[in-house]
Amino acid sequence: MGSVEGERTTVGWAARDPSGTLSPYTFNLRNTGPDDVYIKVHYCGICHSDLHQIKNDLGMSNYPMVPGHEVVGEVIEVGSNVTKFKVGEVVGAGLIVGSCRNCRACKSDIEQYCAKKIWNCNDVYTDGKPTQGGFAETMVVNQNFVVKIPEGMSPEQVAPLLCAGVTVYSPLSHFGLKESGLRGGILGLGGVGHMGVKIAKAMGHNVTVISSSEKKKQEALEHLGADDYVVSSDETQMQKIADSLDYIIDTVPVGHPLEPYLSLLKVDGKLILMGVINTPLQFVSPMVMLGRKTITGSFIGSIKETEEMLGFWKEKGLSSMIEVVKMDYINKAFERLEKNDVRYRFVVDVAGSKLDQ
Repeated sequence: MGSVEGERTTVGWAARDPSGTLSPYTFNLRNTGPDDVYIKVHYCGICHSDLHQIKNDLGMSNYPMVPGHEVVGEVIEVGSNVTKFKVGEVVGAGLIVGSCRNCRACKSDIEQYCAKKIWNCNDVYTDGKPTQGGFAETMVVNQNFVVKIPEGMSPEQVAPLLCAGVTVYSPLSHFGLKESGLRGGILGLGGVGHMGVKIAKAMGHNVTVISSSEKKKQEALEHLGADDYVVSSDETQMQKIADSLDYIIDTVPVGHPLEPYLSLLKVDGKLILMGVINTPLQFVSPMVMLGRKTITGSFIGSIKETEEMLGFWKEKGLSSMIEVVKMDYINKAFERLEKNDVRYRFVVDVAGSKLDQ
């Protein structure tokens, strides 16, 4: 499909303004360079950060914008320097499609923290052209930002792992929280939260889901395998698990108080922030000082961590809880995501959709 020399076009679904409504959009893809992989997109997950981007919640959106960064597809062409990937293989691509390759972060294989990283949409690539995401027929991605999907893993199941899955796996790995027997909390049971429960349980942790209401209790305990479920507004329930957790994965993407959750941590416990929040968060310092507790953050994961996580997921025989939709449903899917009405991740069947209508 296409030649290395010729410029090509593709069709995606783009937002044109902060209303966030997506519709068909034809745009140019860069040439397949020596280090590039040309991918036919099969599936792409919908992440809450896509919602922030298309609605300009952070005040940095440029339009037209094709979102989508949990991409699984098939290699249809490779550049002359590409040796890791072959035509016909199933691969994945995530939120980052470029970095400087020279800074401390890049040389330490944590390129997601590179100050010059290039986002897969709403950014400018090295050729000066805007980057566009995975809600499109095809993509061109530098080989350093592509991962091979292990054989036997279904592509629609894999899509959410490329952001939500590695977002949980990375801090558990980095902060030394992979050992069996730890007690962990998952705050918020959405796309990232449900991955948190599955991954932490597979590591042998005792997992408590902390949520704002009772409505997901049965699913958390019976379907996801959590050990306990606590409603954050119930002071009696919260008091019962005070000083009991080694860590909390905080996935809440809106402003919320931190002190109630800091009180649940043991000495040296970690509150790991993962939600994209554009308002300041507050706490009183003794809540941290008197237990030597840590408030930290973590951002997606590296390509190396993504490969590790995919291997872990396959080895443990895990599965994502997803709802597969066609592209013509995507605006409704975003509406439902905004209302937290999804169990637990939408995945768009891109290859099975009519993108130009």
